[in-house]
Amino acid sequence: MRARTLLPVLLLLASTTYARAGEAPVALDLGPAPVAVTDPDGVYRNLYLDGRVYVAGQPSAEALGRFQELGVMAVVNLRTDAEMGDRDRVPFDEAARLEELGLEYVHLPIGGDEEPFRPEILERLDDVLRRHSGRVLLHCTVAWRASWVWTGYLVRYQGLSVDDALARGEAIALEPSPLEGLLGRPVPLELGEPEPSPD
Repeated sequence: MRARTLLPVLLLLASTTYARAGEAPVALDLGPAPVAVTDPDGVYRNLYLDGRVYVAGQPSAEALGRFQELGVMAVVNLRTDAEMGDRDRVPFDEAARLEELGLEYVHLPIGGDEEPFRPEILERLDDVLRRHSGRVLLHCTVAWRASWVWTGYLVRYQGLSVDDALARGEAIALEPSPLEGLLGRPVPLELGEPEPSPD
């Protein structure tokens, strides 16, 4: 088993139910593995297509226009307000650009104690994928957070095993944790039962 950073996926899956009650999983047309793609140009560091979902780093304003041409119908951005407001790093208003293109913009920031990884992120992503039958772009800065969200989504809403979903995430941008190296042996990850709701 490859080394893994466990905390983000554990937090995402903390209150897991595999799919919405009585609803079939969203059709994603997943292939054997995510595919690295180079079109569009202008995406920072990582760009992968897994079925009909792009998992990517920060796109440029021009890349967003090309994503529209490639059939993207919605963009889910995981970057924080502070990141998106830094005009040295993101020299355009992403929400305004997507409105101009007629694409749905969903901002689900993840970063720091105020905006941690949380199950609601997966719920909102599932909602976007249910409402749009075309391609969806899921992005952050370099696709690390987006890879964790995608991994959690595949377990929670697509029913993949944790190992199979992690393999897909690792093919994109998940980086190994040093824990297995430090301990000199694998550290397996198991999905436990959800915590009972406090009724």
